[in-house]
Amino acid sequence: MQKGKDRLKRRIRAGRGLVPAHRIVQGGHLVNVMSSEIYLADVAIYDDIIVAIGDVKDYIGEETEIIDATGKFLVPGLIDGHLHSECSKLSITSFAKAVVPCGTTCIVSGLDEYISVSGIEGLQEVFAEIKKSPLKVFWGAPYKTPYTFPTSTVSYNFTPETHKEVQQWPECFGVWETVREAVIEEDDDTLGALAEAHANRLPIFGCAPMARGKELNGYLCAGVRLDHESYDHEEVVEKMRNGMHMLVRESSVTHFLEENIRAVTEVNPALARRVSFCTDDVTATDIIEKGHMDHVVRLAMKAGVEPMTAIQMGSINSAEAYRIDHLVGSITPGKIADILLVDSPETFNVEAVITGGKLVAKGRALTYELNAPKRSAVLSSELKCEKTTQADFQYRVEMEKGTAEVLSMNVVGPFVRKRRDVTLKVENNIVQPDIDLDVLMVSVVERFGRNGNKSLAFCSGWKLKKGAMASSAAPDDNNIVVMGADAKDMSIAVNHLIENGGGQVIVADGKIIEFLALPVGGIASDLDAKEIAYQETLLNKAAHGLGCDLPEPLMYMFFLPITAIPDYAITDVGPVDCIALKTFDPILGLNPEK
Repeated sequence: MQKGKDRLKRRIRAGRGLVPAHRIVQGGHLVNVMSSEIYLADVAIYDDIIVAIGDVKDYIGEETEIIDATGKFLVPGLIDGHLHSECSKLSITSFAKAVVPCGTTCIVSGLDEYISVSGIEGLQEVFAEIKKSPLKVFWGAPYKTPYTFPTSTVSYNFTPETHKEVQQWPECFGVWETVREAVIEEDDDTLGALAEAHANRLPIFGCAPMARGKELNGYLCAGVRLDHESYDHEEVVEKMRNGMHMLVRESSVTHFLEENIRAVTEVNPALARRVSFCTDDVTATDIIEKGHMDHVVRLAMKAGVEPMTAIQMGSINSAEAYRIDHLVGSITPGKIADILLVDSPETFNVEAVITGGKLVAKGRALTYELNAPKRSAVLSSELKCEKTTQADFQYRVEMEKGTAEVLSMNVVGPFVRKRRDVTLKVENNIVQPDIDLDVLMVSVVERFGRNGNKSLAFCSGWKLKKGAMASSAAPDDNNIVVMGADAKDMSIAVNHLIENGGGQVIVADGKIIEFLALPVGGIASDLDAKEIAYQETLLNKAAHGLGCDLPEPLMYMFFLPITAIPDYAITDVGPVDCIALKTFDPILGLNPEK
């Protein structure tokens, strides 16, 4: 993306037609997102950029390659405006192989899950991997790591001092995932990162679910430019009326598009120009079965958005929101040549993909072989924690026998946990989980060898009748999260992850039922998306066989350590009250047997 003087001279000459184009995309209908027009136009490409659109016969030389687009519509490459690609369990290489053929040519990401497990050194390895892939990643430096309140344990803490360095990197396009609580609580590290961004004229990317009124005003006064989390369309409207760019999220577990797009289709169509899309967290299964950003564009049209507007939301709107529209987002001279050949704007089936001026995908597959790099020890999946025992997952109290009044974190959505008060039996000083009451044990085990923390609490909503499940991929800190009806099975699950370098596992009756290895940092795999999707199906089937009726049992579980969304969470430092921003004791009272 850098342009030295000599390279600029060559491009200027190519734009003037003084040197021939390397490629011409010929015969297509150009979907011009800048003018909201569709018309016949050819596209001339020199190196990796577009140098002319329209009548480009003067740009054709003897060695110019012609890409026939007759009958196709030329659409800008799609942009996922906020994405934790790691939550797909796919490495960057595997993710690119899956989504680029769907038309996603750019993502905006903090790559924060990689940072939490491997620090800056691991991040640099991921940057090197990105450069060899057809997928562009516009990186935002995480406002801090970890994101949790109180602070949980990760392998690397992203500080204001880190920001002084990384905000100067060419890869850095802003500050990522700035959560509302960190701003409203005037967290020193967060404000230090934002002050550095203001000095460097970098945009600040927000995360402010349910922010309204005075809290929203205070948040905006920190200079936050955009947000990707709104729980209803009224929230979207209020934020946009107050100047924010809004990303409508449609993830694998939070299906917000149908509700949030009502801000445009029912309240004010003029808002559309500052609305764009993101997936945030997406599974390999969904990518294989539905597509990626192309699927979101189709959903928007199904919800009543005009095709041109939906395409703008998937391309130029996102580019403008993130201030990267000088590079991507439109098929116009000077922009990187990311071009999709689709069957029609209305059906929006992506048939071929050009990225960086080269035809890289056709028929929903890459046109060449793309292999992941050899992984160094930095991005290994070693879990640096001691083996657990059954006792680690038994909640012990001083009372030998009786009942305990307990606060159970009750899942009512992937990111929403509400208080549920229950009465549980106490036997031999141990508070017993109760499958009939749908109360399980849940724990987070610190896995970076920093302090050996193990938390313990109670949860509801998964309805497991026996067994346990565990994952070393668990944003935002990616410690091991484990849940179960049986302490012994919980220990077996955690120990299996430790022995195998991380992954996701289902255990029942002392036996491993299903296991997915995640050898890249304990959070991702270099397997192709189809193989990961197959493994996801097996894991979900196993969890459902144990009684769970949630659509994505492990994904719902591994979001439990996120403290940015009310009301409750759990990290390695303990169960967390996300309103008070402090840990709490889940035992509300003890009633000895009389």
